[in-house]
Amino acid sequence: MDSFLESLDPDPHAQFAVWFAQARASGLAEPEAAALATADASGAPSVRMVLVKGHDERGFVFFTNRESRKAAELAENPRAALVLHWPPPLQRQARVEGVVERVGDEESAAYFRTRARISRIGAWASPQSRPVADRDELERRVAAVEERFAGIDDPPLPPFWGGYRVAPVAIEFWQGREGRLHDRVRYERDGTSWSRVRLGP
Repeated sequence: MDSFLESLDPDPHAQFAVWFAQARASGLAEPEAAALATADASGAPSVRMVLVKGHDERGFVFFTNRESRKAAELAENPRAALVLHWPPPLQRQARVEGVVERVGDEESAAYFRTRARISRIGAWASPQSRPVADRDELERRVAAVEERFAGIDDPPLPPFWGGYRVAPVAIEFWQGREGRLHDRVRYERDGTSWSRVRLGP
């Protein structure tokens, strides 16, 4: 009997919810931080950190400027991978591979309203992934946006900003163990259900 495998929920989304709740309860500063890997049409990869701001049976959601490098790559090649790493004492990783779709404006706006005002101003001001002359240029852009929305407590969703959902075709759970004999279980979508298998560490 494989006690680790049997301890995991047959539904990887339910299992992720358990581990994510435990990561949040552990006191980690940003348990939702994830490395997001994308690739352009030629297959050239890039990776950066994002925050997973939603997860359910549909997938894993992050938000960004839709004129950024990651957004351009997703437009060319709508597949991505995520990895969330929760260090000791948890010593866990969750990996996600899937197809990416844009989140609708209504859902994006609902999340945008939860952000601090300064972050909303920053979303409007930043030409993400594009060259800027210096820090002064960024500060001038912020000042211009502050002037535009002066007296407005709730700046609206920028038309170039929103969410993406990674709809998983595979989810892997990794539990660190002594001697590098880690536990790894990979779930793969099989039609409307999931299969799972233990992997060597």
